[in-house]
Amino acid sequence: VQLQASGGGLVQPGGSLRLSCAASGFRFDDYVIGWFRQAPGKEREWISCIRNNNGNTYYADSVKGRFAISKDNAKSTVYLQMNSLKPEDTAVYFCVYELACYRDTDSFDEENWGQGTQVTVSS
Repeated sequence: VQLQASGGGLVQPGGSLRLSCAASGFRFDDYVIGWFRQAPGKEREWISCIRNNNGNTYYADSVKGRFAISKDNAKSTVYLQMNSLKPEDTAVYFCVYELACYRDTDSFDEENWGQGTQVTVSS
């Protein structure tokens, strides 16, 4: 079982990035994929999730209207399109899978997490 996050990088304020989370080793359609982020010195924060069986999406208020989560079941991949990026979006972004859209990190086993991808928003 593996989640592979990618797509991070350095972007100027107001710019865009698209993160990908490629999954393998489990029935993709049966699970929820979530995105969290962790800024230096801060706790890991939930930002979005998508139910792979029906496509329902959920967002934290901090990213609602700027970020969009989507999926490609054929590729077992979830995407996070991030627009209008702000310096406070700078963090390591992680994807994680579970049977529900949990918003606290304690609800996930350690092996359910991907390795993270760095997003830096700076001029």
